[in-house]
Amino acid sequence: MADILQVTDLETQFKTREGVIHAVNGVNFSLKEGETLGIVGESGCGKSVSMMSLLRLIPNPPGKVLAGKALFENQDLLSISDNEVRKVRGSKISVVFQDPMTSFNPVLTIGDQVSEPFRVHSDASKTDALDRAVKYIDLVGIPNPRERLNDYPHQFSGGMRQRAMIAMGLICEPKILIADEPTTALDVTIQAQIVELVKRLQNELGMSIIWITHDLGIIAGLADRVNVMYGGYIVETAPVKDLYKNPQHPYTIGLLGSLPRMDSSEYRRLTSIDGLPPILLEKPNYCCFEPRCRFAVDKCRNMNPGLLQVEGEGHFAACWVNPKTGKEYA
Repeated sequence: MADILQVTDLETQFKTREGVIHAVNGVNFSLKEGETLGIVGESGCGKSVSMMSLLRLIPNPPGKVLAGKALFENQDLLSISDNEVRKVRGSKISVVFQDPMTSFNPVLTIGDQVSEPFRVHSDASKTDALDRAVKYIDLVGIPNPRERLNDYPHQFSGGMRQRAMIAMGLICEPKILIADEPTTALDVTIQAQIVELVKRLQNELGMSIIWITHDLGIIAGLADRVNVMYGGYIVETAPVKDLYKNPQHPYTIGLLGSLPRMDSSEYRRLTSIDGLPPILLEKPNYCCFEPRCRFAVDKCRNMNPGLLQVEGEGHFAACWVNPKTGKEYA
């Protein structure tokens, strides 16, 4: 499959009273046509900021995209004009945000908000746009879609609001859908329904998906490939089965160790990662995970390894030490 999106050397900073926060520090990744890419990591590791940077949704000030390229359909999203990037947002690349209750405008109807992207990106009349909204509200499984057009967000349950947000993201049939922790505020039953819904719609529409989450359990059954982020860097990337079977970065091992396993009869305690994520008031030229890592060596404190190919095709980890053996890579 061909790449539909290529991101190179992405850097984003935020000016604060305490100093400049180096939120994203040279992120590189690609997304293939029809692929689901998972972006995982703790809160504050740079997942959402990276994706919002691509679509120029970072408010300036205080944020600023310092460097990088994001090639989509032979265009660099980071260098084209504001008008050109507006033609991409919502039509060719859509975002489903984390909390639909705060993402929807409480004083506008669901029909007006779901249909808005189609009205903005086409010459359709309001009536035609509302008819199309009915189609996509029905597609995401909301009963009586025509009647629900005139409802307001507070009249929908949490799961229904998230479905309506997905309908709004899909109404222009984008090539890429960015789902920014869309199930975080939902109970586990509704989470499972939303995941199955997105998988079904991907098969029907043939789109690529970037799914941002801190929940590795969701990613296991959804993604084709996973990027693990920490301290504004991608510290491991691999096909999803390889990552879960054979994690190669100490941070990934720690995340998986804190995840309950239902496929094993072996009794084991869940583990935790000691310490806290870094406060990135300076751009790190060392391994950000070193203060929390039991495998750290002197080299980790003086040099950032970057992504190095490890076991398996397409499996890369940013670590100087093989965590399985405790020995440094040659």
